[in-house]
Amino acid sequence: MNVASRNPSGDVPVIETHNLGKVYSPGTEAEVVALHGVDVRIVRGDFVAIMGPSGSGKSTLMNLIGCLDTPTQGSYLCDGIDVSTLDAEELAVLRREKIGFVFQGFNLLPRMSALENVAMPLGYAQVPPAERSERARQALAAVGLAERAGHRPSELSGGQQQRVAIARALINRPPILLADEPTGALDSKTGEEILALFKRLRDDNHTVVLITHDPEVAAHADRTLVMRDGELHEEPGTGNGERGTAGSSTP
Repeated sequence: MNVASRNPSGDVPVIETHNLGKVYSPGTEAEVVALHGVDVRIVRGDFVAIMGPSGSGKSTLMNLIGCLDTPTQGSYLCDGIDVSTLDAEELAVLRREKIGFVFQGFNLLPRMSALENVAMPLGYAQVPPAERSERARQALAAVGLAERAGHRPSELSGGQQQRVAIARALINRPPILLADEPTGALDSKTGEEILALFKRLRDDNHTVVLITHDPEVAAHADRTLVMRDGELHEEPGTGNGERGTAGSSTP
């Protein structure tokens, strides 16, 4: 299977899990059940917040959705592809082509310009240099930083650095943007600007999954899913009942 291929049907969810579970150190005294049979369905153009305190399982779920870890039970379809059928090389291609990651720390290379930081993932995809630069300029323009292409991270504010990180996450045009506490290192005003950018990306048919412990941040999403003791629940009063569902089943 070509893991870089896109699903043509808008009905196919970009994130779908069935009875997903994760146990660390199974069968030992140190066994920890981090995730209990999670069922979640998120479609293209959804803006979903996954909220919960430390130890609730949200980081484990994020790692599974991001294909950074493997489940102990259940299945995960990323843009219609069953990730359990992929070998290590195919998983790396899937992460590169299907998922853009944004973290609390901006993770920019200090000696590179904004343009070079954004273009970097295209080098791994063996995109020709001229196309890399053009696509990186387009990505920077999409986050409002076209005029800052030549600046290094030290010459940018925290909010601008996060915008560069978002542009880098979008450079391979992935269907999923996975953001882990993306406003945690920012002041409240700058954080609001980044959340407004996520809404614009949602309006452009990107799927945004926001991991946060902050209910005020989660309130910006269309739907809020809450992790409690490894189980996933839809927050009452969120969602329109059409774009996706979430639940938890007993393993």
